[in-house]
Amino acid sequence: QVQLVESGGGLVQAGDSLRLSCAASGRTFSSYSMGWFRQAPGKERESLAAISRSGVSTYYADSVKGRFTISRDNAKNTVYLQMNSLKPEDTAVYYCAAGPYTTASQERYNYWGQGTQVTVSS
Repeated sequence: QVQLVESGGGLVQAGDSLRLSCAASGRTFSSYSMGWFRQAPGKERESLAAISRSGVSTYYADSVKGRFTISRDNAKNTVYLQMNSLKPEDTAVYYCAAGPYTTASQERYNYWGQGTQVTVSS
């Protein structure tokens, strides 16, 4: 069992940066691949990025490639999402998730956080 808690969201202006954090409970964090997702009002939840257990392999959606960076610190049981050059269309609730595979497929993730709101004003 893994419990995930996201933090770092907030209200920013277009062009600003934010770093989201996702803290995991338990001693098995390093055995899970981690992913970041988001859901905007009226839209389906979309995959943004994923990182392997060791952090060596990563995946990015085309919509965030070059602007967002996923990383993890297994010693701190935390995964991060650095978001640069934010746009109003990045406004959404952001979620982290843990699972056995480094994948964009939401169905492959077993544990989810409660989400953190990111709002980008123009």
